Amino acid sequence: MTSKNGQTVTPIRMVIADVDGTLVTQEKVLTKRAAEAVLRLHDAGIEFSVTSGRPPRGMAMLIDPLKLTQPLAAFNGGVLIKPDLSTVVDQKFLPSGVPEKVIEAIENHGLDVWVYTDTGWFIRDVNGPHVSREQWTVKFAPTVVKTFAGLLGRVAKIVGVGDDHDRVAKCEKDVQQAGGAHISAARSQPYYLDVTHPQANKGGVVLAISKLLNIPTKEIATIGDMPNDVLMFEKSGVSIAMGNASSEVQASATYVTSTNEEEGFANAIERFVLTGRSARA
Repeated sequence: MTSKNGQTVTPIRMVIADVDGTLVTQEKVLTKRAAEAVLRLHDAGIEFSVTSGRPPRGMAMLIDPLKLTQPLAAFNGGVLIKPDLSTVVDQKFLPSGVPEKVIEAIENHGLDVWVYTDTGWFIRDVNGPHVSREQWTVKFAPTVVKTFAGLLGRVAKIVGVGDDHDRVAKCEKDVQQAGGAHISAARSQPYYLDVTHPQANKGGVVLAISKLLNIPTKEIATIGDMPNDVLMFEKSGVSIAMGNASSEVQASATYVTSTNEEEGFANAIERFVLTGRSARA
């Protein structure tokens, strides 16, 4: 494909999208235009998948409206699973002994802790910050436990939760330093710090799907809004930041679209993927 200025442009054969803050609105609604944009990708022969910090069941509501056929990357890539939500393509758990250290580091910052295993979501305080919101988002309830002991052998993700965004940001840096090469730690929301296996991050998602579908990374476009999405921006040929993303995230992307309240996902697909790539928005 050739652009208007005569330069060769690598065609996009795959789009990988973040979910919250990107594909859906602030109220977690998949708009008609967003769904139609994905169906237009299918019609154009362009593959599509989603990646999210959500557990697999938390993305179930997207499968039928978007006619998803490729594996979904849950837990930021901790679990790669087919749309039947039972066929696991790959899964990466936190290494033995690491969950205990991560939990301690998060608690040292005064944040609540959630633990996601391959089958469940465990919390210690049902009235903790964002629990009800998360339950509404992922469409299933957590299991309340007094202790996480006995649950840490198959941990897909640990989340540090708090409404002091500066504290969450500081916790991110300290957990990254404490965990080193044994973890991947990045904020999926200003109030969520996601900690996963070191290879379970959105950059790893791009590499895994590229290998699985035999599509070069330069022919993959990614779209997202949060710091953990920058990891997939760095691995893909084209990256699109949402208008609701921070200035730092926007600066990391090839293009910037409108916000998720202004049909930013659909606009991005229409402008930068389906009709060729022009100037940065």
